[in-house]
Amino acid sequence: MTALFALASSLLWGLADFGGGLLTRRVPALTVVVVSQAIAAVVLGVTVVATGGWSEAGPRLWFAAAAGLVGPVGLICFYKALALGPMGVVSPLGTLGVAVPVGVGLVLGERPGPAQFAGIGVAVLGVALAGGPQLRGAPVQRRTILLTLVAAFGFGTVFALIAEASTTVTGLFLALFVQRVVNVVVGGAVLYTSVRRGAPALPAGGFPWASFPALAFVGLADVAANGTYAVAAGLGPVTVAAVLASLYPVVTALAARGFLSERLRAVQAAGAGLALVGTLLLATG
Repeated sequence: MTALFALASSLLWGLADFGGGLLTRRVPALTVVVVSQAIAAVVLGVTVVATGGWSEAGPRLWFAAAAGLVGPVGLICFYKALALGPMGVVSPLGTLGVAVPVGVGLVLGERPGPAQFAGIGVAVLGVALAGGPQLRGAPVQRRTILLTLVAAFGFGTVFALIAEASTTVTGLFLALFVQRVVNVVVGGAVLYTSVRRGAPALPAGGFPWASFPALAFVGLADVAANGTYAVAAGLGPVTVAAVLASLYPVVTALAARGFLSERLRAVQAAGAGLALVGTLLLATG
């Protein structure tokens, strides 16, 4: 069940990233983040009220709040890195964040078997290759590398924090709600600062109401991915759940191939294959 829920997380995160990437072609990236997360916060707020989730309030919510604080910072750094440097460098480096929850799991005493250790290595290599690493070309700015590593650390930290945010289903709804509220506050503050500096918050034609369903999908898919990951980490080893959930770049690449007819480079196809092998090793180890 750990593998099933973790793979569901990678599928949902991959589709959310794909949808978000399409939206940012028409709407500023920060606006996409803030609006999609706000929609998710509203839906989660209703869910918390309907399920009585407020009764689960406790110290663990600090993990959710911390995840909500770190997540937007990582995402903003990632977007800036993509703007400064080639995706073929930024995308594979961004996957290094999986080292954070894996490291936490090992520190807490988790010891995967030999097959699972091999699966972790193969899957992480496959995800990095699926990002289409740039193996030659002009040198990349140090700032781009630093921003990407900060983003990777942020993503990995969110993985580790959300796994500790709740132990019950209703508590998980509350934790995800708190995380999303903090996401909106942090993202909204950055968006406000950006607008004050002259950057546009909306496209020239005003708010893109036609894109509202897509914005809702991105926000809700991201929430669902966080939820299924928390369940996966609660059911089994965090080391396994984190690696399987980190396969989302493969999903994004395959979605681009299926919906946009983008051709996969040979290194990306090889990476997708390795990720599949790693998944099988982790699931059966």
